[in-house]
Amino acid sequence: MTESTNPRLSDGTLLSDLINLETREVKMRTLSDPELYELEMERIFAKTWVFLGHETEIPNKGDFVVRDMGSDSVLMARGSDDNIYVSLNVCPHRGMKISTHDVGNTPVHVCIYHGWAFKPNGDFIGAPVDKECMHGNLLTKEQLGLKKARVAIYGGLVFATWNIDGPSFDDFLGDAKWYFDTLWCRTNKGMEVLGPPQRFTIRANWKTACEQSASDGFHVLTLHRWLSEVGPYRKPGSEGGGGDLTPEMYGSEVYTAHAHTMRCIELDRKIRRLTGKEPSELSVKEKLEALPPPGITPAMLPEMMERFSEDQLKLMTWRPPQVGNFFPNGLFEFVYIPTPDGVIGVMALHAYVPKGPDKLEFVNWILAEKDTPPELKAQMLRLGVQLLGTSGMVEQDDSDTWPHQTLAAKGAVSKNITLKYQAMYENAKPEGWPGPGDVGDGFTKDDTQWRWWQYWHELMTAKN
Repeated sequence: MTESTNPRLSDGTLLSDLINLETREVKMRTLSDPELYELEMERIFAKTWVFLGHETEIPNKGDFVVRDMGSDSVLMARGSDDNIYVSLNVCPHRGMKISTHDVGNTPVHVCIYHGWAFKPNGDFIGAPVDKECMHGNLLTKEQLGLKKARVAIYGGLVFATWNIDGPSFDDFLGDAKWYFDTLWCRTNKGMEVLGPPQRFTIRANWKTACEQSASDGFHVLTLHRWLSEVGPYRKPGSEGGGGDLTPEMYGSEVYTAHAHTMRCIELDRKIRRLTGKEPSELSVKEKLEALPPPGITPAMLPEMMERFSEDQLKLMTWRPPQVGNFFPNGLFEFVYIPTPDGVIGVMALHAYVPKGPDKLEFVNWILAEKDTPPELKAQMLRLGVQLLGTSGMVEQDDSDTWPHQTLAAKGAVSKNITLKYQAMYENAKPEGWPGPGDVGDGFTKDDTQWRWWQYWHELMTAKN
């Protein structure tokens, strides 16, 4: 636990006045306040590990993409040594952006203002007219490189932090790593992105999306009810809708110290429907063959089974993580989508990038294992974009609510009402639960989202 402070906003409000840790309430003002936003950029996005993208977006030496770590633009680039580097996209000479492109390939990044040049790893090369030494003699070339972040590559995912001497990436993941390994580290070759990410801007505070991404399951019943009325969960032959999403609300939810969370949804119904047998009568291998994890083909199963412990395989065939988050602003979806021909697994990643107190950028990647057959990749991409992409049917629902919340948070009266997270698990881990962390069992509750706010509070009040 970090030593805490209690920042005071310009109107005299203490940060502790915005969140009631006993009654599990958060004032709406947190979703719009500009001062609070600036503090978040300094105390969260400049301190924690931030998800930026996937290594297969920049497969070749010199490849780069421009991303954001909170309010800071960064270059995510593959160097001549084949390693991935993350550097501040700001020239140390006069503050011009080094790259004004979103993506590209170059062995040298040249600032368009005065021509200072940098390697993909951020090292300073020099300024034009070398004999005139236009970079001066007061600082060495080593001191004039781009500001570099610490980088961690995990299962192909790229994370970075400005907190150079802070906790390791493994410490940041904590108990969540045991579960995340079953998603991101399933095959020897790993995953790849199926094309560049989709992006669009939403007039909403970043936290509206991110507190929902912390495994809010309850909203699915109402906001996404079309899934059971006309979508993939519609009961065949029913009149006027018919399907029931309530069974999808049961399972287990995991929440960890650093607010990485996940919804682990029961598979027994699907396996029973596919095999006609009780899951308890089947071995782990038989259940995996009947219903492979999203994105895993039967041919990949032997390799996957060798990579995990018995406890992890038990989880993957009982209640695997299907939706969850990376704190502070990442969401993942590993979902089973019913189709007329059976079940297709879809894998998506979202980042909700802050662009101001009332603006965020929604970034969406669709992924597949590298060994996935091309025709299946095409199906996964099509279905992923249709459901989970920027124009996807699910995301149209979600992105409609967040601007309304942000606008309400600006009201003279409504800014002081509270977001409530008071539906609590009152039971222990389910019997035989194989993994670590805090675990709730049964119908989805608010504990995962509340953990998100608890960690937000811890970081916002931490002594720098």
